[in-house]
Amino acid sequence: MNPLQLVRLPSLMRLTSGRADMIVGLIDGPVAQAHPDLTGAKLRGLAAESASACLQTDSMACRHGTFVAGILCGRKQSTAPSICPDCTLLVRPIFGAAPPDMGEMVSATPEELAAAIFECIAAGARVLNLSVALISPSGKSERMLEEALNHALSQGVLIVAAAGNQGTIGSSVITRHPWVIPVAACDQQGRPLGGSNLAPSLGRRGLSAPGDRITSLDPAGTPLTLSGTSFAVPFVTGAIALLWSAFPDALAAAVKLAVIRSGAGTRTSIVPPLLDAAAAYQVLAADQWRMTA
Repeated sequence: MNPLQLVRLPSLMRLTSGRADMIVGLIDGPVAQAHPDLTGAKLRGLAAESASACLQTDSMACRHGTFVAGILCGRKQSTAPSICPDCTLLVRPIFGAAPPDMGEMVSATPEELAAAIFECIAAGARVLNLSVALISPSGKSERMLEEALNHALSQGVLIVAAAGNQGTIGSSVITRHPWVIPVAACDQQGRPLGGSNLAPSLGRRGLSAPGDRITSLDPAGTPLTLSGTSFAVPFVTGAIALLWSAFPDALAAAVKLAVIRSGAGTRTSIVPPLLDAAAAYQVLAADQWRMTA
């Protein structure tokens, strides 16, 4: 099944393609902003130009950042899902060039990630896309990251984060945080992807989204197909961006609850339910009707 159809995004995408004042923070690798399928996209760099640019187009960092950017805001006629092309994408690279064979999920230190979160929030981001893994977290560095996540909560900035690709049952300081929406990857039938991490925290307040053989943009200009939880995250982030574009006055907690509530089923499993963007829209529409009735 088409990954957009699997999570019922097409109906929401027909209603809105996003708004320029809906700022999505992409904390990832550099983005190949000259890619023809990103022409016209509202991209803002939050780093020195040299850090934001894809200096090594074959590096996994550049491929990763460009791939996720394509899922979110690629040109509609491209091979990428292009969920919210009219939203503003705030590009905050958190890792630079890396060998092209380093794997699908790239890593950063907790200190680097915490700094990036604070910077994106200060720059006006309303939702953050975290398709990253952590390197050697320590007690002190985890506390720094927790402070950044708590700051997002206090500012009403939603955070969507990858569960990880180790195929284990367990969580991290990110996915355990009650404000974060953790995302596991599923296959094209909606079943958990073999390598996706699972955990009680994901089952309670996380979501599943397509992460199997997703096709998006490559810096080299040809379509690229990858799998992993990194690429499931932007389906949820994009849905949130569209929902907030349709209901710009909705509180962050209401948007988060609508998205999480969209997943059908009792929350007792370590496997999170599938994102249902159309159901989330109906939840917010009913909430708005009740407030204006």
